[in-house]
Amino acid sequence: MLPTLLNVLQTIGYPALWLIVFVAAAGLPLPINLVLLAAGDFAVMGRFNVVALALVALSASVCGDSLGYFIGRRWGTKVLDWLEQPRRRSLISPRVIALSRQRFKQQGGWAVFLSRFLFSALGGTINLLAGADPYPYRQFLLFDVTGKVLGVVIPLALGYAFGAAWEKIGDLFGVFSGYALVLLALVVLTVYIIRTIRRSRAAQVATAIQEEETSPAAPVTSIRKHC
Repeated sequence: MLPTLLNVLQTIGYPALWLIVFVAAAGLPLPINLVLLAAGDFAVMGRFNVVALALVALSASVCGDSLGYFIGRRWGTKVLDWLEQPRRRSLISPRVIALSRQRFKQQGGWAVFLSRFLFSALGGTINLLAGADPYPYRQFLLFDVTGKVLGVVIPLALGYAFGAAWEKIGDLFGVFSGYALVLLALVVLTVYIIRTIRRSRAAQVATAIQEEETSPAAPVTSIRKHC
């Protein structure tokens, strides 16, 4: 797919870049970082202006992200509301959905910001979640634009600086993003396990205290020991 995209970019120019970046930001999995790296190389050869490339890619990215946000606002909110309703059988409990929505409201800005350039593979999903939550659009736009500046400038600058070696830089960029994504998953899993253990211990202590309080022969010293 990459040779086709680059051919279209060189043939049509800035409108092609805008459309490619817009579609990728909206959620279609396209190798947009490699396209921007190659575009930076093309600017070195005089085919494009690197500042114009940055402005076109930035506007397309923000528009694509906003489209994903409003798609989530239109349909995703109904899905989350339905999942949050109590039901007998469900893969995800309503309590987990409610806690996730509350946590996203508190830390959603970082999720939006980091997914614009560091965890770009999660960008489309984060857009849908931000709209479905719903996360305030003004805050979403602020973090989106701030992160997209880095997400656009970094690959363009690397392609412009290293020229014909942009493919090797793209490989390194992909490896770095992959390791960063794995590290994020490990951190999230570790935090989840620690919190689960703490909640389990707290529940056991609370149960033991409640049993001793309801027992007529329960010694006071035993209760203090659990506390």
